[in-house]
Amino acid sequence: MVSKEAELIALYGRRRVGKTFLIRSVYKEQMAFEFTGIHEASFIDQLENFTISLQKAFKSPAPLAIPGSWLKAFNLLQQYLSNRKEKKKSVIFFDEFPWIHTPRSGFLQAFEHFWNTWASRQPGLIVVICGSAASWMIENIVRNRGGLHNRISQTIRLLPFTLGDTEKYLRGRGVNLDRYQLLQLYMAMGGIPQYLKAIQPGESAAQHIDRSFFTKDGVLKEEFKNLYQSLFANAQHHIAVVKALAKKNAGLTRNEIIEACGLSSGGTTTRLLEELEESGFITPYIPFDKNTKDSIYKLSDEYSIFYLKFIEGARATGAGTWLRLASGSSYSSWGGFAFESTCQKHISELKQALGIAGVHTETSAWRNIPQEKTKGAQVDLLLDRKDHCINICEMKFSTSQYTIDKKYAAELGNKLKVFKATTKTKKTLFLTMVTTYGVKQNTYYTGLVQNEVTMDALFKQ
Repeated sequence: MVSKEAELIALYGRRRVGKTFLIRSVYKEQMAFEFTGIHEASFIDQLENFTISLQKAFKSPAPLAIPGSWLKAFNLLQQYLSNRKEKKKSVIFFDEFPWIHTPRSGFLQAFEHFWNTWASRQPGLIVVICGSAASWMIENIVRNRGGLHNRISQTIRLLPFTLGDTEKYLRGRGVNLDRYQLLQLYMAMGGIPQYLKAIQPGESAAQHIDRSFFTKDGVLKEEFKNLYQSLFANAQHHIAVVKALAKKNAGLTRNEIIEACGLSSGGTTTRLLEELEESGFITPYIPFDKNTKDSIYKLSDEYSIFYLKFIEGARATGAGTWLRLASGSSYSSWGGFAFESTCQKHISELKQALGIAGVHTETSAWRNIPQEKTKGAQVDLLLDRKDHCINICEMKFSTSQYTIDKKYAAELGNKLKVFKATTKTKKTLFLTMVTTYGVKQNTYYTGLVQNEVTMDALFKQ
């Protein structure tokens, strides 16, 4: 049943994820007013931009006078909406909402007043506020303790596409690639619609990566700085954390991040990590049998991983660069890191493939620092299940069937042994291989590997 009451909807998600497209598509016929904030613009410039948007809505041939405050600006908007002849459902859309609220501008307070005194009383009115700065949206809108406290009708966090979404999206655009190539694209740029939109039919994954990242006018070559600076004030600190995590596939604890980046141990660092997490750049994992204060942070944004590995400071550029790099050792190390990150974003698909979708599980990681009597070991992904079992997941990216040799078999055996001895768990351990094309069954496979999942399972929804 569609509500006849006024609705206030908050939508947030990282840059280029498709927020504006979604709102315009859903409310195309009901859009009464739309206003987009300008990044790093002044109070006066934002007001002037608002007035121009209002003039377009009024369809006024003459420019409107710029109001002196946001209270007066919202009063003009109220007058316009009150005088509309159409009495059907109307939508007001504020895009890049955090950018509009410049210091000491009073914008947020004026918006709160507009909603509480007029908009909330208009049957059928929908007000959508949208922003890429996820942390700002959560702190100032979702968790608002002032005039918007408990006023939000619905909060939507728009996430990037999954592998399955990516496949459907590209097929709908006439791009027909096999899943290995789709996986490579996802590992390089993630499920960001705006990035995927540039892929052309008849173009291989390698060709597109080469064109987008390594040519002079590549659309993703200069995206990195713009991405962070558009989301965060003092973005250099956020970038420093991301760069530190890019060097450590296993991730870093909060204290290790502080040491690596020269940060303070107070609330500023906590806020910085929360901002990166809410924006989807990093992901904290609580180690097995530990609590949140022991969380390990990992870089989980595919684009950032790729950029910092191959683009920043790179000497090799120009057409054909990626095809050359794809045969080197850097490609192998990146492939392993990026595939792990991709797998960790598809836990529900992984559980479905293992037949444990209905079993409550806790996803975590684990690492053991070598001691005098024990060897070091590390598990990047484990599924701790309520049915008294644990899946120890090993994720391997390869161009063909993966082969477990004698050395790796010994490493896996030691990992299981150290994990059981150190954690003292009584649960059954299932070594689970997650690979692109499966694992070759040889003497080292038998009796060691309990479950197998291939990349095809990660595409299923």
